[in-house]
Amino acid sequence: MAKSSGAPTKERYIPNGLKFAFGGLAGMAATCVVQPLDLIKTRMQLSGGGRSSFAVAGEIVAREGFFSLYTGLSAGLLRQATYTTTRLGVYNWLFDAYKERNAGAAPNFAIKTLLGVTAGSIGAFVGTPAEVALIRMTADGRLPVEQRRNYKNVVDALLRIVKEEGVFKLWRGATPTVARAMVVNAAQLSTYSQARELFVGYVPDGVVLHFCASMVSGLITTLVSMPVDIIKTRIQNAAKGQSQMEVVTNLLRNEGVFALWKGFLPYYARLGPHTVLTFIFLEQLNAAYFKYT
Repeated sequence: MAKSSGAPTKERYIPNGLKFAFGGLAGMAATCVVQPLDLIKTRMQLSGGGRSSFAVAGEIVAREGFFSLYTGLSAGLLRQATYTTTRLGVYNWLFDAYKERNAGAAPNFAIKTLLGVTAGSIGAFVGTPAEVALIRMTADGRLPVEQRRNYKNVVDALLRIVKEEGVFKLWRGATPTVARAMVVNAAQLSTYSQARELFVGYVPDGVVLHFCASMVSGLITTLVSMPVDIIKTRIQNAAKGQSQMEVVTNLLRNEGVFALWKGFLPYYARLGPHTVLTFIFLEQLNAAYFKYT
């Protein structure tokens, strides 16, 4: 009887460069789908009124036209190309590095959370300029015509910010942006990995598994990250010369603490599907790599 030979087959890994590229491509593909929800979410966070997301969407379409729902898409894509490329690439690289150093053992929930925080903070700093441009472009239509910035696209926005306000304004609100990213990634990346492990055996592997894990991850992420996201949005859209502390103080004094969860529905409606689509696209890109290489 023939003996089975040799050492066990080494687990295959995706090269580090492709981890970053796949992360960015997955995020950009998801953004193309959910950009209107991102715009509605931003308008609601900047509004002092108690209007529903449907009322805000209807007002945008009536005043600015249907395709205005995709205002800021170029900035959204650049944000994914910088922020998501970096955060998912760093997270996957750190995740695989941990497994290599621990004889193939996957990190526990606490380590996943730490990896998510690290990846998110790095990605957020890299992506802040695109984030500033995105917030301003999606907020522009709510301003009186004479006060609008009227950026043509994300490149025009970045160049004008540098010219009119200085290069460091590209990182306006970087502190709350990084703080938000740390919260989002600690919740999103760690809970996705954990939920995926919990659902294995109960849910068919593939897109259904990725969808279920992503929806759980998106809900938890929405609950914990909304306050930092609203503060970040208000700071990045604030008038020139207004300090970050003034922005936060005015928000809490004029609108109350529950304003920190304003726009929960469009935020989750955007974050949930975006999380689902990003991870589904990412899983499909990973699967295609292993299949064809």
